[in-house]
Amino acid sequence: MSQDRPIALDEYPIHQVPLSLKHVATGDRNAYDRCIFHVFDHHGRALLIAGLGVYPNTGVIDAYATLRLGDRLHAVRASDALTDDRMNLSVGPLRITVDEPLRRLTLHCAPDPADPASLSYEITWQADFPAVWEPHHVQRRGDRLTLEGRRFVQAGRCTGAIRVAGEEIPVTAGEWTGTRDRSWGVRPIPGESDGRAEEMRPEGFHWLWVPVRFDDRFLMVIAQEDADGYRTLNEAVLVRDGHPDAQLGWPQADISYRSGTRHPERAVVHLTDTARKPLELGVEVLTSSPLAVGAGYPPADDWQHGTWQGRAWTDRRVYDLSDPAAHPMAAYGVIDHAARFTLDGHTGYGIFEHGSFGRHDPSGFADFTSVAP
Repeated sequence: MSQDRPIALDEYPIHQVPLSLKHVATGDRNAYDRCIFHVFDHHGRALLIAGLGVYPNTGVIDAYATLRLGDRLHAVRASDALTDDRMNLSVGPLRITVDEPLRRLTLHCAPDPADPASLSYEITWQADFPAVWEPHHVQRRGDRLTLEGRRFVQAGRCTGAIRVAGEEIPVTAGEWTGTRDRSWGVRPIPGESDGRAEEMRPEGFHWLWVPVRFDDRFLMVIAQEDADGYRTLNEAVLVRDGHPDAQLGWPQADISYRSGTRHPERAVVHLTDTARKPLELGVEVLTSSPLAVGAGYPPADDWQHGTWQGRAWTDRRVYDLSDPAAHPMAAYGVIDHAARFTLDGHTGYGIFEHGSFGRHDPSGFADFTSVAP
């Protein structure tokens, strides 16, 4: 007799395919559904990154939080078996509460009972602008589909408190900004061979994902390019309440890298308004957090999203980021930079997410060893 039964969500008329909402429409083991939040102050002192994901075809739910404070990165990670209660967005000490969909959410992290000075927080995330769709994202390696995702992005204000190492850091609406990304689809989970697609690894990959909150507008810029500069994903959209979304052309970024690295310090992103007038988005990096350290993004070597760790697994650790040589793989993963932005006389705050690996002709990088002079 089958043990597969309806779940609570099946009571609602929201089905997209003739399956229980316990299941997704694809049998691909890499199916995922997850979110990421960025919470940061306007002076570059602190950058909190938190997320949660479910992997329905491998039966895993996991979550993470990292706090960059000075040269220390405080990390909490948790993983468990996925249950039928898909409304329960919690695993271990980490929890997300949807108080008002698309408007208000609460982020929780409980302290380690054995270490009251460990990272904990309770933060209310309040949207200031409507959520906006990002472009449909598809990647193939050879004939194999490796990524197909749908995402929306949003910016807002945050209030609450972060506690770590005996200190309480107030999170106030006027001095902190929050952005978030919500995505689902198919995305690689470690543990599966690429097979023949291993022969088709790209020579290079260049990525920008830039959500920016201004007082009266929200800007989203995305650019993904191959080694030769061929653009495979593109977005530049301006969102304001009560106004139609405005497209701002084909973004081109001039990035100033720290000498001997691919670490951006400043940038200018060239845009075009609806009257074809040139616009310049100025970028000043305030602080940075590599997603490959603590947050579970590849090529992390201690934990990655979607991997089975056993039941009720929790891990806490503190990384020292003062010596880049201590984390050599961080340079080959995407890095999130909290930044100050200027646009048309306005100052805003957001994330300058950047990754550049291998050859990228427009930047003058010849191979994986190339860095800025």
